[in-house]
Amino acid sequence: MDALAPKPPLRGIGYSIRANSPDFDDLGPKLDEAERLGVDFVELPIFAWTLVSGGRVLGDRLARLVKATRNRPFGYTVHGHLAINLMDAPSRLPRHEALLRAALAISGELGAVTMVMHAGCVRGDDDVELSYARQRDALSVAGDWAASAGLTLCVENIFRFEPMRETPLPSRLAMEIDAVGHPHVRATLDVSHAFLRCTDARADFMAEIAALAPFARHLHVHDSFGIPQESWVADGAESMALGEGDLHLPIGWGAIDWDRVASACAMDAGTVVNLELHRRYWSELSAQIEVLRGLEGKFLAAARERAVEAA
Repeated sequence: MDALAPKPPLRGIGYSIRANSPDFDDLGPKLDEAERLGVDFVELPIFAWTLVSGGRVLGDRLARLVKATRNRPFGYTVHGHLAINLMDAPSRLPRHEALLRAALAISGELGAVTMVMHAGCVRGDDDVELSYARQRDALSVAGDWAASAGLTLCVENIFRFEPMRETPLPSRLAMEIDAVGHPHVRATLDVSHAFLRCTDARADFMAEIAALAPFARHLHVHDSFGIPQESWVADGAESMALGEGDLHLPIGWGAIDWDRVASACAMDAGTVVNLELHRRYWSELSAQIEVLRGLEGKFLAAARERAVEAA
């Protein structure tokens, strides 16, 4: 292949497996299932596995995990620890940075092409703009760690939940990543999270995801109604029935217009499209892979149309 040829707009599709055992001793059958489904990538939930203690990687456990993931016909992406918050108070930030460095090292050993981490948030009375500055500084350093691990760190947009005061809208996350300017720091565009955050902020959903898409090397897809969780429920089925919250529904079960999403989002070259399905709906997985391939086709068709218009 010509080294100067443009990279394809998408690198493939995949889905996030769900962790039932902290010792990942049930991983083999899950990877067998992914192999039968013929996906290009599997997203590994290292945040739910016992791999890091006080910022230190547990080498014997990592060696077992690496062995368990070898010799598969697909690649890997990794979801890092949800607790990492690079906008946290200065007194706690070193712990978060140590965990991030450990997670990137694990991801590199697994041969992942990307590692996802959540965008930071402000929970206390810290100054918001100073918190953003801390995150930019930390991401600049983390980009070097990601480069050493041979992967891209992808910062995922999230939504506000109590007692969170601030987390970036997709357009603000795009500005932050642009300001960091590191080739190994990009975004994960989570479409449903953006839907929820935009409802909360009364922002234009399509404009917001379009702003982040060019910085996104990774895409999380799942459905919702874009309504923050407001009601008390006893079971997740009630949240779905009400249409509230971060539901991680099968694509097509919520209110997201995926045709418009595909048309609006001109993503970074080499993006992985990853399905994040709640375990409640796992019986839909096989059918959802077909839907995901169809969505991949929509993104590719939209990219071809943009290329023709730009020619």
